[in-house]
Amino acid sequence: MIATAESCTGGLIAGALTEVPGSSDAFDRGFVTYSNAAKVQMLGIRPETLEAHGAVSEEIAAEMAQGALRQSGAGITVSVTGIAGPGGSEHKPEGRVCFGLSQPFGTQTQTVEFGAIGRQRVRAATVDHALQLLLEALRT
Repeated sequence: MIATAESCTGGLIAGALTEVPGSSDAFDRGFVTYSNAAKVQMLGIRPETLEAHGAVSEEIAAEMAQGALRQSGAGITVSVTGIAGPGGSEHKPEGRVCFGLSQPFGTQTQTVEFGAIGRQRVRAATVDHALQLLLEALRT
């Protein structure tokens, strides 16, 4: 079973997974944790991690994926947290998205810089990348 923990995509990954007929056989649930408070309450993100690294970080992506694994019946989870735009800063530019992938035997993270390509395109690219991460993990 798969679960998602999404911030910048607002549930689009869960939506893409459930577009597939029969997806109820493989999709458990999705957590849309747009606010930091939701990340803490629903996924058990540590406030200390938020304080030290900010919401857009691999550390938070890892904790989101691990929290989704703990709070669901899934065997694999994917998480995303990023800056879809407009906006961003020198240290966290628009188009930066951090991904987490968690399974009972471990968690991996990565950051992708999609660039300032616009909010809709960043979100679409994030969904595509998250689905690719899931596919690769399920094939191994």
